[in-house]
Amino acid sequence: MIQRKEQFTGCLIGQCLGDALGFVVEGYSPAACKRYVEDILKAGRAGEFGRFPFPFGQYSDDSQLARELLQSYVACKSFDPYDYAERIKAIFLERRIVGWGYSTKEAALRLIHGVPWQESGTPAPFAGNGSAMRAAPIGLFFFDNTQLMIQAAYSQGCITHKDSRCSAGAVAISGAVALVLQGKQINPDSFLSSLSDLVKLIEPTFSAELIRLIKWISMPPDKAIDFISQAGIESDYLDEDEWQGISPFVVSSVLWSLYSFLRAPDDYWETIYTAIEVGGDVDTTAAMAGAISGSYLGLNAIPSNLFHHLTDRGTWRFDELVELATQCYEIKMKQI
Repeated sequence: MIQRKEQFTGCLIGQCLGDALGFVVEGYSPAACKRYVEDILKAGRAGEFGRFPFPFGQYSDDSQLARELLQSYVACKSFDPYDYAERIKAIFLERRIVGWGYSTKEAALRLIHGVPWQESGTPAPFAGNGSAMRAAPIGLFFFDNTQLMIQAAYSQGCITHKDSRCSAGAVAISGAVALVLQGKQINPDSFLSSLSDLVKLIEPTFSAELIRLIKWISMPPDKAIDFISQAGIESDYLDEDEWQGISPFVVSSVLWSLYSFLRAPDDYWETIYTAIEVGGDVDTTAAMAGAISGSYLGLNAIPSNLFHHLTDRGTWRFDELVELATQCYEIKMKQI
């Protein structure tokens, strides 16, 4: 099957727009995020509010680092962890990063001070979602080679996060993108079982949580959140901040992103509503869910009236992002 160019562009734009929509209320309470979804997004008022000092359309580190991953692939014609690590180092060194996470920043500082990428990752028990939030492009690069996909997802994640749960989260997100590129109708049970098999050798407990998610998919969000927000949490998990809703913990945030997509795989907007409405680290959940949804549905299914808002401090707007994803598509098609 020849993969559609619109799925590649849909992946990146779906991520950036989901990120931008969630960034407005990142860290807000479930009640505030619910009001935002009901009174702003569902009322057709998306775009009226940004997050000071940024206008609406600014996407955060989640999508900046996914974009850097695509740029690295285009430059190298393959995945090169050294090149990607240099790009992570540069975006921090040049102070271009927006909304960084603790583990990613600490790893970037080590890279800046000369630590090689194989040793730069923040060790366990720090298990944030920084490695997973940017992993969707790996599913584009290696949708036809499961072994290379797992290896690349693992390697790109280890640059900033050493905890095996973080590696598993990166494999789960990239694996989800690879699965939807197959063009098959989504069956949540088989979809999650396939993802569970992908991460089993890396992190068996994460694999088990993916199987548990099968029974949570049928629950409404206000019920499912009680289970998913606590999934995989152990006493060793370190997070300095108290989060309501979904925290940046990699297990729960990846599960919520998958839940959001699988609840409405044929509707990008519904996926984003669900990703955001429970509060917490919603720029990241909406970015990951949006990348999967955009990969499945293609660019044409994403609300085009918001495209012109996308920006990274005045650069990397819609047209540039589409061109980057298109270059990735063309390189990949020549390699098949």
